[in-house]
Amino acid sequence: MKNIKTCKKECDPDPTRRENKQRHGRSSFWMHDPNLIFSELKLKAGDYFLDMGCGPGDYAIWASKIVGNSGIVYALDRWQDLIDDLTKKADLEELTNIVGMVTDITKPLSIDEGYINVYFISTVLHSLDLVKDSNIIFSEIYRVLKPDGRLAIIECKKEELSFGPPLHMRLSPEELEDLITKYGFEKIKLTDLGYNYMIQFKKSYQK
Repeated sequence: MKNIKTCKKECDPDPTRRENKQRHGRSSFWMHDPNLIFSELKLKAGDYFLDMGCGPGDYAIWASKIVGNSGIVYALDRWQDLIDDLTKKADLEELTNIVGMVTDITKPLSIDEGYINVYFISTVLHSLDLVKDSNIIFSEIYRVLKPDGRLAIIECKKEELSFGPPLHMRLSPEELEDLITKYGFEKIKLTDLGYNYMIQFKKSYQK
């Protein structure tokens, strides 16, 4: 698997937003409108949210304030330093519902079956070898999601640009749909985020 640290590249041409991203760590959060993203995710109090490849944890922290003390946010990344930093941020903001875990997306998850309302993954998939690892990745996503749970993915649009990952690494919504529907999912929504997009899936019950 390629190094997620180096593959979370700048998908944003705006220098101010790029500076914010660098200042806040390895995250795509600061190039989007979080209100738009979370209005589309439709999280509510008591939900269980999983942020895979959470980086500095910006999405996880935002989600934790929505799901509240009756919900849980699992913030997963393969880098211990990122999980440690997120734990410190959560402590400073007195957020007690964030569970940070060092995890490799290409390995089985330490999450119970049918536990998660929303499995969220932002600007990570394009950095992986999906030919080799898609079976374990999406089978595990399917396993941990509740029957009515949703998978939400943010990726850079597949366009030739002077910033962000090279064109050959980018994944179009159509490519993701063709791949992910093989694992028992169906697309439910595509949201334009500017230079990126968010695509959501639910279980099709036909796996």
